[in-house]
Amino acid sequence: MEQAAISVRGLSKHFGSVTALEDVHFDVAPGTVFGLLGPNGAGKTTMIRILTTVIRPSGGRAEVLGRDVVRKAGAVRRLIGLAGQYAAVDPNLTGRENLRLIGRLTQIPRTRIRPRAADLLERFRLTEAADRPVRTYSGGMRRRLDVAAALVAEPPVLFLDEPTTGLDPQSRIALWALIRDLVDDGTTVLLTTQYLEEADRTAARVVVVDEGRIIADDTPAALKARLGDTVIELAMGDRDRAARAAAALVPGLGAAPQQEGDLLRLGAQDGARLLMDVLHVMDEAGLAPRRVAVREPSLDDVFLSLTGHRTPAPGPAAGPAEARTP
Repeated sequence: MEQAAISVRGLSKHFGSVTALEDVHFDVAPGTVFGLLGPNGAGKTTMIRILTTVIRPSGGRAEVLGRDVVRKAGAVRRLIGLAGQYAAVDPNLTGRENLRLIGRLTQIPRTRIRPRAADLLERFRLTEAADRPVRTYSGGMRRRLDVAAALVAEPPVLFLDEPTTGLDPQSRIALWALIRDLVDDGTTVLLTTQYLEEADRTAARVVVVDEGRIIADDTPAALKARLGDTVIELAMGDRDRAARAAAALVPGLGAAPQQEGDLLRLGAQDGARLLMDVLHVMDEAGLAPRRVAVREPSLDDVFLSLTGHRTPAPGPAAGPAEARTP
């Protein structure tokens, strides 16, 4: 069998009485994007910090390309790149100067530093801004430069901690395309995200984390298949009407819909038949929905079904800036 690029077995991390991770297991196949999906406080950044040797686990073990992250920390650092939640580039240097500085710090051959920096600037569409101070860059440009800096030493494994948080939609889509290009070139990417769309569009496999524990581990398609081929949403107008409609549907359908405010949600393999049955029950109960939507399931639906709540809208992360791991 092909060796996993990243292997995690029984990993846990405790900060005093607080449990950040508990008994986490997963493997990441080489040359793929692996998504750690969950809300703020789920333990995603703690996982990244352990795998990149920034902090030690309280229990269990983890390996990157066969090297133990505790016993072989130095070897692991030479094999990885890290772009944390906060940009680690110097705002007073130009983009080109930042990449050349990282080249010197990571001790790549001097003859490779200038061409490597030029190549990355072109690849990340930063050539025109290469000789401007980074403080003049937009948020999307800074984020692209930060990821480029993590790639200067050409690491086979790249860690991206919420790489698109705070970016506008156009910048997010551009960064997703760059991630796919990296994987096409053989890089293994582990990314954490609160954006369900991001995991769905980029990751070959997804681990869903909630309160430090893994609650699902599968492909995005397989996770969505748990809900069936179709999701039906009924907007009832207010929470009370939604609760009464849900109660009416249980005996009529033999299953309880998920309720979120005034919205009821049901998943099914045969969406057309279910919709007919639902509308018949609603008509008999005198509870006509204000709006009906029929669509394919999303990872957001999966997360809601697994945890009972949605991921919150991503916002500015709290806490100290992450240190770049060379």
